[in-house]
Amino acid sequence: MHRVVITGGSGLIGSYLSTLLAGDGWQVVHLTRGGNKNVRYKSFRWDPESGYCDTDAFREGDAIIHLAGANIGDGRWSEARKRKIISSRTLSGQLLHKMTVGTGKIPSVFITASGVNYYGSENSDRIFVESDPPARDFLGETCRLWEAAADLFIGAGVRVVKLRTAVVLARSGSALNRITAPARAGLVVRFAPGEQYFPWIQITDLCSIYHKALTDTSMSGPFNAVAPHHITYDQLMGEVARQKQLPMFLPRVPAWLLHCVFGEMAVILTTGSRISPDHLSSTGFRFRYPDISSALRACL
Repeated sequence: MHRVVITGGSGLIGSYLSTLLAGDGWQVVHLTRGGNKNVRYKSFRWDPESGYCDTDAFREGDAIIHLAGANIGDGRWSEARKRKIISSRTLSGQLLHKMTVGTGKIPSVFITASGVNYYGSENSDRIFVESDPPARDFLGETCRLWEAAADLFIGAGVRVVKLRTAVVLARSGSALNRITAPARAGLVVRFAPGEQYFPWIQITDLCSIYHKALTDTSMSGPFNAVAPHHITYDQLMGEVARQKQLPMFLPRVPAWLLHCVFGEMAVILTTGSRISPDHLSSTGFRFRYPDISSALRACL
């Protein structure tokens, strides 16, 4: 039985992915801060901030999927919050390297989450690909450092895969629920400027990408985990309104108001570019939900 150690296993992606892999015959192990939170999966305690990790969590040849990291949408980006967002991704990756490669327990593959914000928070008609450089803004730098922590494993001959992930759409617990929250009051709200692109991926497809990254030994390096259907924010909300049969609030919530409410974090809502999944598709991966209509039907 193949064994995979997952950090962030109790989160949105981790919970879906654990179910998928366990159903496929993988022995799923979680690293958690609070011990055994899910009796279905064997869990070991770790605390990246203090540098503690139960060394019994790892065995030679394990696959490791690193999903842990502070949620970028959970609060305004104070300087302290920014430091936590970055350290939660870098210190954890460094600790995983220390507890595996550093103790002679070399994993077979190390797969890390990353973000399409690697390319920056900007409104652009450019279609970004994996060879493009990282942006110099906060999120771009966060993703660069996040991936650099994963690259430590390359020196030990470990296959490293970095999945630059778009906004994840799921039935519950995803950003989609926050975006469409006003719909509970019977109205769909749009955010300015409206023409910003909204890179996205449906949770089922994302978990299938992780599964392929585990089993396809030809995959290494960065891949954009994003659906091929490029849409704007207005198009997203228009499709939500159509499927929920709700009216659209015609004036967009102005960008200045979003910045007043969310501070610098408002760039998540007001900016967006197109991201190419062609490199992923070249591996033979096929999306189950390639268009926003089918993805929203599965979620709404």
